[in-house]
Amino acid sequence: MFGLERGGIPRRYDFAVCTEAPGEVQTSGGYSIYVVHGLEALETADTIIIPGWAPVDAPLPDPIRRALLRAHGRGARLVTICSGVFALARTGLLDGRSATAHWKRADQLRREFPALTVEPHRRYIDHGDIATSAGAGAGIDLCLHLVQRDHGAEHAALVAQHMTLPPYRASEARQQLSAATPPAEALDVLLTWATERLSSPLTVSDLAGRLGVSSRTLARRFADNLGIGPGEWLLARRVAEARTLLEQTDLPVEAIAVRVGLSSAVNLRRRFRDQVGTTPGAYRQAFRAGAACSAGPARLASRAEPAGRAHPAMFATSAIAVSSCASPTK
Repeated sequence: MFGLERGGIPRRYDFAVCTEAPGEVQTSGGYSIYVVHGLEALETADTIIIPGWAPVDAPLPDPIRRALLRAHGRGARLVTICSGVFALARTGLLDGRSATAHWKRADQLRREFPALTVEPHRRYIDHGDIATSAGAGAGIDLCLHLVQRDHGAEHAALVAQHMTLPPYRASEARQQLSAATPPAEALDVLLTWATERLSSPLTVSDLAGRLGVSSRTLARRFADNLGIGPGEWLLARRVAEARTLLEQTDLPVEAIAVRVGLSSAVNLRRRFRDQVGTTPGAYRQAFRAGAACSAGPARLASRAEPAGRAHPAMFATSAIAVSSCASPTK
């Protein structure tokens, strides 16, 4: 997501891997990697990703804990994938916050860290400065979400297309989908129809009526095929369209709210903050500032635990950051 160079797609991140003790690191995937960077890489990384922590009950070494706390204190974004949440929880930074984890580990996380709120039904949770995700697939969703936050929907769509990923999956999408897969062609037609009519005051009843089913049947089909409810999907599409209009037009917030079916600037601001974590005006300003930068590659530092330790990282820990005019994203 962050380190691979892709033809035709601007490289927006500078990716690196780091470890507490540089050298050969044995991964749980059955291969070793040679890591040259130590924890000092986290001193300048803009975002730090912990992609795994195994075994999950292993203590967090003080040098790593202090490095993470310093990084967060200076404004770095901390992100976890799957069991990496256990490492981050041991810093205390998740106390009083919500977090998600793989559904098999949710009860354990709740028992060990009662000061945080575990929401296992969420694929990922983004607080802005800290984000957590469930399993590996949810981690990919979260990373794509971060790319969209950093560089806009258009760039994220290019990355998703290259990786053959869906361009958007809501954080509320369930971790487990039903094994039953009803015919989806009619639903696809409905989604296209609704997307073309976002400015209309569509309701779940309208969608159900268009498909000729009850609201309960519609909800079941959305859950089986998309992992979220029709109301959640409709709101997510409206916010996504608002982001595109903020990025690509100079329309005032009130006009954008009407165009995407959220009726008023007040409603758009509330929904936008809930899903994106900032206001429409701040989002537009940040996007325009980023687009105006002569962006160099963003640097992403990461940490992997050394072989032989009781707490090897599953793949490696990494760090990402939003690009700025002053310096490239790390």
